[in-house]
Amino acid sequence: MTDRSGQHRKIIHIDMDAFYASVEQRDDPALRGKPLAVGGAGPRGVVAAASYEARLFGVRSAMPGGQARRLCPDLLFVPARFDAYRAVSAQIRAIFERFTDVIQPLSLDEAYLDVTHNKLGIVSATYIAQEIRRLIREETGLTASAGVSWNKLIAKLASDQNKPDGLCVVKPEEAEAFMAAMPVSRIHGVGPVTARRMAALGIRTGADLKGWTLDALRRHFGKSAAFYHGAARGLDERPVRDHEVRKSISVEDTFASDIGAEAQLLRELEKIAARLWGRLGKAHAVGRTVTLKIKLGDFRILTRSRTLAAPPGSEAELLAIAADLLRAQLPLPIGARLLGLGLSNFSDADGAERSAAEDRQLRLAFG
Repeated sequence: MTDRSGQHRKIIHIDMDAFYASVEQRDDPALRGKPLAVGGAGPRGVVAAASYEARLFGVRSAMPGGQARRLCPDLLFVPARFDAYRAVSAQIRAIFERFTDVIQPLSLDEAYLDVTHNKLGIVSATYIAQEIRRLIREETGLTASAGVSWNKLIAKLASDQNKPDGLCVVKPEEAEAFMAAMPVSRIHGVGPVTARRMAALGIRTGADLKGWTLDALRRHFGKSAAFYHGAARGLDERPVRDHEVRKSISVEDTFASDIGAEAQLLRELEKIAARLWGRLGKAHAVGRTVTLKIKLGDFRILTRSRTLAAPPGSEAELLAIAADLLRAQLPLPIGARLLGLGLSNFSDADGAERSAAEDRQLRLAFG
């Protein structure tokens, strides 16, 4: 985790605190201090974000609105305003760019920054993180948490240590001890299924993981073993990428009530295919793998894909392929609450053939 000069890299991970909900509370003083969810309150609604007051009741993002309401009867719902969130995200991006151009956005509300060789020649990454947090508070009225370390893995874990409005610094010599105490379920790259498999093997912390040899991990986890082996030792060679490859483009819709009839499903799929084709055109994306997603009324998810010899040449061709994938699943065991359609396996190394100007526009507000 050193640069070409042999110097330890200096990586900051910035994560806004309850971003969507915080923007809503900032813009409407009547919402401040109250349990708040951004998203739909109805039976088909889903929580997009929850304020810290709501999280005390167990409300979390991606939770069905009805479940959230049962956990917190006084929960307030507000609809998402993505234009407002993107505008604030652009403000935050502009703050980052005062210090470095090596910025890898992960979403509207978080990003990695490599400040090893920063624009202002500041030696201390900790000072830069403090300044960024101060400027975000002054210029947006919001708070951000930051993790500072010598690689992306630890910086991201550190940013979550002292939330909200916190700062955590992990020096290179502290990395192994920091990871030893870390539950493996919190390590980014260890999903819920893998965490359960690790627990069954007696691996619950970074210290447990470090006790396994690379060969032993490979027997259980295949090609992911090298990452897990390094993570247990606080190692992560991934650079901060200021041009992140887009691997897929997709569109999905959740319906007001479950749909099971073929004709109705095809009508909805036609709308989704039209939206997807429009996005593909704007991104100049050319791909060969079409993927259909069906979420059933009981939240089971079916996915089916087809990889083509050549990319779809028209919206009609895309729809025809998607319709074939859908018909192969009919009749559905129960109605569908959601349909989604995506294209991947792009034809060029960047995942989409777009000009530099278009790419910057797409990435301007954190992607």
